Order: sequence, then structure tokens, then C-alpha cells
Amino acid sequence: MTTLGIGIDMVKVSRMKSIMQRWDRNFLDRVFTQAEREYCLQKKIAHVHFSGRFAVKEALLKALGSGLSQGISWKEIETLPDASGQPCVHLSGRVRDLAQQLGTCDILSSITHDADYAIAQVLLQGTQR
Repeated sequence: MTTLGIGIDMVKVSRMKSIMQRWDRNFLDRVFTQAEREYCLQKKIAHVHFSGRFAVKEALLKALGSGLSQGISWKEIETLPDASGQPCVHLSGRVRDLAQQLGTCDILSSITHDADYAIAQVLLQGTQR
């Protein structure tokens, strides 16, 4: 297995809270999948969890080297906890196609929250390069 890409992103939690208050469900519906919304909204401080998932989306796009272009939608990147609680990234649509073209076999991700920041790191692993 070889490293195909790495990305990191940091989101200011208070900014996410402000965006959520200003745009209400419109922002959440445009950026997060239904499963992500359900997971985060059940949490006591939902905006912290949305911040972490948004950071994963940004970090993954950096790892792919694509940014939010080429017909990509935010909701094509979904992050949910696996059985042990580790963030597991699922791709669909154009993002999945780009990852497959790169030769991605595995996506490793990590999210951390500290004070007013959520940070995520994504590592793409595969067999090509």
C-alpha cells in the first residue's frame, strides 16, 4: 500500500455555529448527508460535530487535489462513526470516481476537537502511483 494523498483542515467551531444559526437547515441540507445530519443533531453540541465532518470534507478534497470543482458535491463525502467510534469516510458520485481513478483502496481519517477548533486529517492509500 502506498500513500496517494494527504489532507488536513481546521474549522472554527464558533463560525460553524454562526453559519448554522444564520442559514438554519438550508446550509445543513446542502452540505451534509441525511445520515450525517441525523448523527450530529442527536449530539448535545451539534455544531462541534458538524465542524469535524466539514473539516473531513475539506481535508479529503485536499488529499484528492481537486478542491470543490469538477462537478463535486459536498454530500458526496459522508463521515460517520464505525462500530468503534472511529470516523469512517464514504464516497459517492464524482468524488468516488476521482478517488478510484487515483487508485484509492482505503481512506483513513481522524477528527479532533479542542476549544474552538475542529481538525480533520485524511490519508488516501492505494496501489497505484
